[in-house]
Amino acid sequence: MSDVVIIDYGAGNTRSVAAAITHVGRSTEVSADPAKIVDAPYVVLPGVGSARSAMEHLNETGAAEALRARFRLNGPTLGICLGMQLALEASEEDGGVECLGLLEGKVVRLQAERVPRLGWAIVEPWGDAYYFAHSFVGTSPDAVATSDGLTVAVRKDSFFGVQFHPEKSGDAGLNFLGQCLSLV
Repeated sequence: MSDVVIIDYGAGNTRSVAAAITHVGRSTEVSADPAKIVDAPYVVLPGVGSARSAMEHLNETGAAEALRARFRLNGPTLGICLGMQLALEASEEDGGVECLGLLEGKVVRLQAERVPRLGWAIVEPWGDAYYFAHSFVGTSPDAVATSDGLTVAVRKDSFFGVQFHPEKSGDAGLNFLGQCLSLV
């Protein structure tokens, strides 16, 4: 069994996430198999794509219910970008989408001078810069970090979600992944 199961929902950055996780010394497998999602030592829900198509795929494969079961069992899980957003209750994207509901909160369209928000930004209170690429942002009482006043990290029980892309964030991103995966 691999150290980390990266959930395949038909989109995104699974290869770059797998490469980054391998770089920090962990074995990976990309899968949507509900049994693997529930039983894996660590799960990553990556994120690039649209909320509606991601949730449709997660629901069709049984991965959505497996993620909910994993959360109830306190299985360590990391959500990246869209993966963090999908963990909340709902998203305004695509005309409104019911999400996984692991954490309280919703996803709203980013209100900024420039959308999408692309590039490097400091995450507070951590003090490191990470790479962002997003047009929507989560709002949640489970927020643990911000960037430019936006919620960019949420945590509840065994779920940790980040709006930035650690796999594209150089040394800071690799250090972040290494810390998260130190639980494995």
